[in-house]
Amino acid sequence: MLKTIACTSFLAYSCHGKPTLPSENSKLHEAPTVSYAKRFTIEHLKGYSQISVINPWQGASDIIQKWYLVPRGAQLSFFPDSSEVIQVPVRKIICMSTTHLAMISALDETGSLVGFSGTRFIFGKDLSGKVEDGSIYEIGYEDNLNKELILKLNPDLIMVYGIGSESSGYIGKLKELGIKVLFNADYLETDPLGKAEWIKMIGALYSKETMADSIFKTIDYEYNLLKAFIKENITNRPKVLLGLPFKDQWFISPGNSYISQLIVDAGGDYLWQNTISSVSMPVGLENVYLKALTAEYWLNTGSAVNKSEIFSLDPRLAGLSCFKNGNLYNNNKRTSSNGGNDYWEGGSLNPQIILKDIATILHPYLFPGRELFYYRKLN
Repeated sequence: MLKTIACTSFLAYSCHGKPTLPSENSKLHEAPTVSYAKRFTIEHLKGYSQISVINPWQGASDIIQKWYLVPRGAQLSFFPDSSEVIQVPVRKIICMSTTHLAMISALDETGSLVGFSGTRFIFGKDLSGKVEDGSIYEIGYEDNLNKELILKLNPDLIMVYGIGSESSGYIGKLKELGIKVLFNADYLETDPLGKAEWIKMIGALYSKETMADSIFKTIDYEYNLLKAFIKENITNRPKVLLGLPFKDQWFISPGNSYISQLIVDAGGDYLWQNTISSVSMPVGLENVYLKALTAEYWLNTGSAVNKSEIFSLDPRLAGLSCFKNGNLYNNNKRTSSNGGNDYWEGGSLNPQIILKDIATILHPYLFPGRELFYYRKLN
């Protein structure tokens, strides 16, 4: 169990004993603090930090949102716009995605979470327990947000994931209420370690940068150690199919996606590995079927919990070798009675476990007798 390590404060004090901020150019160091993530940066300055969220929604181009993280009690006169300032450590937060919850929980800050969108989908027992005892409120969804409740909860900020521009829909309405809206673009990261590295941004919000860095270093070490072991010991790279069709179309994850990287690192050959796209690619079911005839494994089968459900979508799918051989696995082993799936919650901070699961499926001789954690075989 990782213990909290108090981070060093670089706050400067005036002769009156009150904290003051130096000029913006007084940089503590130039060394980057983010190694894998492409959607955010952290810059540590003397007395405060600056985080930048880069292109935080699909289709965004040249969009950078900057926030100044200022220790509570520091004077804010240096900053031209107080709406860009977040006082840290954050005391009350509302989140819109389960991926954010795992990182808050890892930092021992679940007590700060006062609201969530979709509380019934929370998997973690500590957080679901707080929902039951009324410590965490359901705030609704997007255009049906309970704005009166949000104002009553008075959060320091709301953390959202972007699916449209910052001025559209519910996000624009939240800003109109004077609420600070921080975009979290972890779901757009294409590197599994890049996604997990967002714990550093969450750590900065709670003034727990050292603890967050320690957590991530462990993840980084374990992932790369496992990746190297797999690469050195596999004897083949089986072809892998992903997903399920929807209304005669199959939305294909491109070769530069998060899950594609996991398959490659696990010793697989993803069928669409050579494609590049910033979004899922719609492909006709017949075209996917023809390409999938060579697939040896079928992973992440959407909502399907057994083979008969896949057959009911289109009987032709039963003709695929991976279907006939029973090599179908879904990432829904750890689900709650209400539909919460830990793959999308805790999995965001455990890419090394997902990697080991996929490698265990594709190359069972690497980890003989190992029980899958996030995945289960479809019967």
